[in-house]
Amino acid sequence: MRYIVGVVALGTAVVTGALATTAQATTPPVTTASPVAVVTPAADHAPARSAGLYAPTALVLTVGQGEHRADAAVQRAVTLSCAPTASGTHPLPGTACNRLRAVGGEFDRVTRTDGTTVCTREWDPVVVTADGVWQGRRVAYAHTFANSCELRSAANTVFAF
Repeated sequence: MRYIVGVVALGTAVVTGALATTAQATTPPVTTASPVAVVTPAADHAPARSAGLYAPTALVLTVGQGEHRADAAVQRAVTLSCAPTASGTHPLPGTACNRLRAVGGEFDRVTRTDGTTVCTREWDPVVVTADGVWQGRRVAYAHTFANSCELRSAANTVFAF
């Protein structure tokens, strides 16, 4: 009988000690220098993230070999963000953002050829794409050039990477 009482007492002491240790670990420390109680917000009550002053602008630009977006083999890809400042992996993010702002984000105006460059008439298609968001508006753009010479003659800095 003494053995059973001893085992129950020992088990109660172990459980009580474990609960006390857990309670101490989850209670935030109280400093004596500050009379203000420490309050930790719950995870589901985290403050909402501010939308900011700028409309989101983040693009992924690609250049690939092929006739259509679906079957083109991507050769190069960069990221471009224009708000609040120009950034990304694009080699000239500031110039590319300025060019897009100048045409109001209309990618058809960026991919027009200037007509002054003489290119061969070979058919070796190059596809450029722009996917993401431009000033809060969803963008999914693709344009096929007959060859890489025509891409260079478009006189743009957006797809010059």
